[in-house]
Amino acid sequence: MPVRVLGIDPGLTRCGVGVVDVAGNRTASLVDVTVLRSTPSMPLEQRLLLISRGIAELLDRHQPQFVAIERVFAQQNVSTVMGVAQISGVALVLAAERGLPVTLHTPSEVKAAITGYGGAEKKQVGTMVARILGLAEAPKPADAADALALAICHAWRTGAAGGTLPTAGSIAAGAGAGGGALTPAQQAWRAAERSASVSAAPRSLKR
Repeated sequence: MPVRVLGIDPGLTRCGVGVVDVAGNRTASLVDVTVLRSTPSMPLEQRLLLISRGIAELLDRHQPQFVAIERVFAQQNVSTVMGVAQISGVALVLAAERGLPVTLHTPSEVKAAITGYGGAEKKQVGTMVARILGLAEAPKPADAADALALAICHAWRTGAAGGTLPTAGSIAAGAGAGGGALTPAQQAWRAAERSASVSAAPRSLKR
């Protein structure tokens, strides 16, 4: 059975929320993606309420098993990082109210999981998200693609979906059922697991 992960790219003006189902062979499918918005002219408490209601509605509608949120980092724009932190807090409370486990992922972790390179640009992440989910183009705006990347990253990094990385045989067998070849990100995961098995170190990706 696939697992359902809801990813949140927190922001006060634009908050990306993406939901994916991820199978044991690491293949992922899109369930929903949206960007919740509030305007700077609104009082802060009303902006937080508006975004929180949107997140709550998506949590209740899609019933994810896991929630992934981007970890907040200090930026030069203090007001921006404050808004991100506030929405992250709202999301954490909403998930806790529903008994859902939450994991915070750094931007470099997400980029490494999705593209195989922790310093990838946003455009590369969006392109890979589209390829992984079989979409014709990258979700827009970037907040939407980032939210989906967070959800996929969580399932892949934590092994939440169970199973193992696809082998050459399973890829060939699954091609007719929507399987297809390994994405570059999945190839990076396979290389990381091989390296970990040789060194007997915990599984990790370049950050």
